[in-house]
Amino acid sequence: MKQKTVIISGGGTGGHLYPALVLGRSLLNFEPDLRLVYVGSSRAVEKKIMSAEVSHFLTLPVEGLKGRGWKKARGLLLLPLAFLKSLYILLKFRPALVVGVGGFSSGPIVLLAALMKKPTVIMEQNALPGFTNRQLGRFVDLVIVSFASSLPYFGHKAVFAGNPVRPEFYTLPRKKRESRLTLLVFGGSQGSKFLNDRLLESLEELQELRESLVIYHQTGERDVERVSQAYRQHGFSQAVVSAYFSPMADYFARADLVICRAGATTCAELIAGRKPALLVPFAQAADNHQEYNARELEKAGGAEVILEKDFRPGLLVERIKYYLEHKEALDQMEKNLEKLQLNNVAEKIAGLCLERIKRAAGGQRG
Repeated sequence: MKQKTVIISGGGTGGHLYPALVLGRSLLNFEPDLRLVYVGSSRAVEKKIMSAEVSHFLTLPVEGLKGRGWKKARGLLLLPLAFLKSLYILLKFRPALVVGVGGFSSGPIVLLAALMKKPTVIMEQNALPGFTNRQLGRFVDLVIVSFASSLPYFGHKAVFAGNPVRPEFYTLPRKKRESRLTLLVFGGSQGSKFLNDRLLESLEELQELRESLVIYHQTGERDVERVSQAYRQHGFSQAVVSAYFSPMADYFARADLVICRAGATTCAELIAGRKPALLVPFAQAADNHQEYNARELEKAGGAEVILEKDFRPGLLVERIKYYLEHKEALDQMEKNLEKLQLNNVAEKIAGLCLERIKRAAGGQRG
């Protein structure tokens, strides 16, 4: 029997990378003989992680089309090359299925595959669908969304199945509350200077609470020394500061409260791990999609949302003091997040993907 090939395409950020990683592993659990091909961006971290997971790692010469000036012009100029390379990849590997996990890298190859009548699936991790997926939704066979509120964007093609995250987040032990409050602060894999600055501005007021706090702070590579020095200067000698925490699930397990951005994968991990959070959406995110993600968790009672424009001095201190004095609020937030949990997300999505392959083999479309 000829080996079946599945192309997974996306990338550009960890928010697209990790769903691709988890989906690939789940597909192989169902069908170990599948040949997985990943088509993504040329980021070093993407190549490092995905090369170990798939048979072939390939990139497209593509950049985002949103924005202005030279950046947008460059993106448009690269598109013909991206489509030519996509055609070459599709003809060479003749995939049984092409899956787009979001990000501009997925656009050309998923669109071309759909126009060539190959089975196509896209995954939308954000509550507000991204530009690429909104365009692709008209052409593909199936759209898998992470939030029920996204279903109307894609009509009858959409299925609500959740956002697959690494399995260790689903098995975190329930956190025992102690006298001290453990904070986990991070701004995604690249770090967030905005969050770092707001934490440092709060340290002077937090000094009186330092014996009551345990802090883990992921800064990103560029800011680690500056942030470490500020903690030391304010007497937070026990604060653990690192450019990057790994495995992140271990740090989630220790946290009572997470202070972070609201990317799709971060929100999915908070739900899977039942971690109360202060969410600070990245104000420059495309279409303000992080706020839409954050509001979903806030609506469920599992998080507070603080917009960048509202992040005045002293606000963070107020919220930390509140949770120090009201740990029962954290317990309630944890229970609320549990209600958002979906079981076997990666397995369900892999099953939907394999079903598309079977339907296509049987001559069925749609």
